[in-house]
Amino acid sequence: MEKSITYFEKEGENYTDELISLVKQRLDESDEIRYILIASASGASALKLADAIEGNAQIINVSHHAGFSGPNEVDISDEMIDKLEEKGVDTFIGSHALSGVGRGITNKLGGINPPDIIADTLRMFSHGVKVACEISIMAADAGLIPVDEEIIAIGGRAHGVDTAVVLTPANMTNVFDLNIHEIIAMPRQ
Repeated sequence: MEKSITYFEKEGENYTDELISLVKQRLDESDEIRYILIASASGASALKLADAIEGNAQIINVSHHAGFSGPNEVDISDEMIDKLEEKGVDTFIGSHALSGVGRGITNKLGGINPPDIIADTLRMFSHGVKVACEISIMAADAGLIPVDEEIIAIGGRAHGVDTAVVLTPANMTNVFDLNIHEIIAMPRQ
């Protein structure tokens, strides 16, 4: 099997539209991929994705947990959640799988925790690769996606998306069963 990888010069939201086009192209090549996860704190990138693929797969948007940006603050508005639901997109708001309570302990007491090591290792590829893996663990733990089939997971940093991978997700308790099969696109730096 021969596949190509698209490399963006650097990370950033200016690659969102091209990345979505590449995801659509990859989805069109497969009858087996039924789920696409996208990390979109505001929901804007998830809305673009929904418009582009028009129901060819179940899209699940993963937003930051409440309190990420400030005490009790939720980054995605109720209005955006409603817009996404109208397009058949589910939204999941949950704690980051590769930080969570461990990050709180590190912030208070210092040191490192094993999830930070996993996260930093994935960031060696790109921040978006880390995010794509992390949201797949989160969605699997919420029972939103199966752990026995390939999905597309999309991530980035801060705004927009610049990374897409095909992976088989895993639950948090079996994190090392997560398997990245393909990189559709990612930034070089």
